[in-house]
Amino acid sequence: MGEVALFNNKVVLLVEYHGGNYCGFQWQPGVPTVQDELEKAIRKVTGEAVRVVAASRTDSGVHALGQVVSFRTRSMLSPRTFVRALNFYLPRDIAIKGACRVDVKFDVRRDATSREYEYKILNSPTRSPLWEGLAYFVPQKLDVEMMDRACKLLEGEHDFASFGADLGKRRSTVRTLYEAGVEREGEIVALRMRANSFLPHQVRNTVGLLVRVGLGKAGPEELHRVMEAKKLGLAGPTAPAHGLYLVKVEYPYILEMEN
Repeated sequence: MGEVALFNNKVVLLVEYHGGNYCGFQWQPGVPTVQDELEKAIRKVTGEAVRVVAASRTDSGVHALGQVVSFRTRSMLSPRTFVRALNFYLPRDIAIKGACRVDVKFDVRRDATSREYEYKILNSPTRSPLWEGLAYFVPQKLDVEMMDRACKLLEGEHDFASFGADLGKRRSTVRTLYEAGVEREGEIVALRMRANSFLPHQVRNTVGLLVRVGLGKAGPEELHRVMEAKKLGLAGPTAPAHGLYLVKVEYPYILEMEN
């Protein structure tokens, strides 16, 4: 017990990564994960074998602009030193963008008030090498206005069972979607969703259904019907993971990150 008590400092990291080379964030035996790379870097910097906890466990191939993780340590290194030292050891597709110290009672997952995801679609007649692995290629013209109108129906508190995948031990499928919208910027069509939390594959299944709406294969009423059915996995098809980005995690107060 005395040994554990020595880990009385908690550090929070703001992490950006390209998920293409990883089987998701969470550690798994025998496969590359973002968590494993972070823990190896922390061990090289501090000499400590610690576990990091993430605000959101992104799936295989999913990217992050604003993942938030925490770990406990004996180290008294400054947040700015942690940023530089960890980036020295991390692979080039993972980077620490900021760090801060927090009270040991802070829970990076349970204390989060919202999570924001963005899904990028390359809506162009031809594929783009520069967007390869970063956006879902849909060559047919999408009706973005219709897609935006449809996804607005999802805002608010609803049972999103039809948009989830394997729920594991999760019991409730009710979530509160604070904001949802679709917009076009050139050849990129982007869906943004901000909620208190998301079911597994919820955003990607939403995108799959919205693409059908955008192609004229379904109307906004179809999205409403799917949600009311509350049948696991009814929405879709599931859009590819490489178009999905964890953009931001919000808390009741601002985390003063140093970089």
